Amino acid sequence: MLNAVDAIAQGTRWVYRPGLRRYVFAPIAVNLTVYIALVSLVINRFGGWLDYWMSLVPGWLDWLSWLIWPLFVVCLLLVVFFTFTLVTQLIAAPLYGFLAARVEIVATGREPLDDRGLAKTAVDALGRELVKLGYILPRAIVLFILSWIPGINVLAPFLWALFSAWMMAIAYLDYPMDNNKVSFADMRRRLKRRWWHSLSYGGVVTLITWLPLANLFLIPGAIAGAVLLWDAHYRHGYAPDAATLPP
Repeated sequence: MLNAVDAIAQGTRWVYRPGLRRYVFAPIAVNLTVYIALVSLVINRFGGWLDYWMSLVPGWLDWLSWLIWPLFVVCLLLVVFFTFTLVTQLIAAPLYGFLAARVEIVATGREPLDDRGLAKTAVDALGRELVKLGYILPRAIVLFILSWIPGINVLAPFLWALFSAWMMAIAYLDYPMDNNKVSFADMRRRLKRRWWHSLSYGGVVTLITWLPLANLFLIPGAIAGAVLLWDAHYRHGYAPDAATLPP
């Protein structure tokens, strides 16, 4: 049965083959532009941001600075990570949708059900990303607040790990589902029904996004892997006995 690691590994091999490579270069260029912009911003503003937040700490808590400072650093890195992910998804959504559609044709021999034109596909893809953003962002804010509550914050790293995996599953597995006219609500139901495949895939993608520069070249493979998982586990709402994979 196809698992997340195998799907992404095979997907990465697929997208860099002749005939698919041209659908990969544009998303990489978008990711690289966003990556450089955010890294430059963080390098230039990091010290100022930390000084500002540390200035809000009451004087009687100065003795906890050794604990508070690393916590600020971790929170800031999480904000940058989610910003990078959400901005990249929003800008590159139409390109990722085209890539997923082409991979589905080449890897499975089936055309996606999407019969929209090029312009409408691009506009609808941006709208779908805003729907995903509306689902993910409020939950991320709640989790961020919970991360500062004593007692609960001990569980924060585990909660963030689960949330990140779920967020990535929604972000990437949605591309082949959107191409096949699966609604956002139905997509979430299918992901929950196959929760292990969803979370394991999202967890691997989360690890990929944390790899500097390498993530730019692995994310297209994650898109292709999402298509293979869609075909193996989510298309008909049940997992077949064995996934039929391309050679």
